[in-house]
Amino acid sequence: MTRPEHRVYLLRHGETEWSGNGRHTGRTDIPLTANGERLARRAGRTLAWLGLVMPALVLTSPRERARRTAELAGLRGAATEPLLAEWDYGDFEGLTTPQIRESVPGWTVWTHSCPGGESADDVAARADKVLARVRHAESDVVLVGHGHFSRSLVARWLGLPVTSGVGFALDPAGVTVLGHERGAPQVVRSNIPAWQDSGD
Repeated sequence: MTRPEHRVYLLRHGETEWSGNGRHTGRTDIPLTANGERLARRAGRTLAWLGLVMPALVLTSPRERARRTAELAGLRGAATEPLLAEWDYGDFEGLTTPQIRESVPGWTVWTHSCPGGESADDVAARADKVLARVRHAESDVVLVGHGHFSRSLVARWLGLPVTSGVGFALDPAGVTVLGHERGAPQVVRSNIPAWQDSGD
C-alpha cells in the first residue's frame, strides 16, 4: 500500500569518541569509533525495517561522522547539505556539560547561550530552511546529522520552539521518523535504536 504522504527520517551519526564521553562536538570533524561504524551499518537495517522507500532524497551534514554513517548505512547518492551541521557551540566546543557548568551554573544548550557560537534563534532559522526544502519532497527523505540539531528539527517540524528539542531523545545511530496525520505534522517513531542481529 502506498502511503499518502512522504516521511522524513532523521538519522543521527554513529558513536564518536566525543559523543561517547559527552563532549560537545559541533565544528570539530572527528571520525566514528569502531562501535560507531557497527551502529551505522545496523542503522541501514533499521531504516529498511521502518519502511524507508528508496530511492529517497538523502541529505547529510558535511561532517565526516555523518557522511560516513550515511555510507555505512547503505544510503546511496547522499548530497551534502551544510545546513545540517551540528549546533555551533562556540567557546564550549569540546567541553562536557559538567565542565561548562563550572563557570555557568545550570547550563544547557537549550536554556543558555554559546558564546562565540549559535543562538537558539540561529539554529531555528537553519532548521526552518532545511524543512522548507524537504517538506514538499516527492519521495521519502533521509537527513543524516547530529544530536542537538536533529532534535531541533523535530521541534520545528511540530511548530514548536527549538528549545522544545530538549523533549526528544536521539541516540547515536538512532532514527526518528517524521510524518503527518491527515495533514497535521507528527512524530511517527522516535529514537529507534540501531537494528541488531546475529549478522553483526
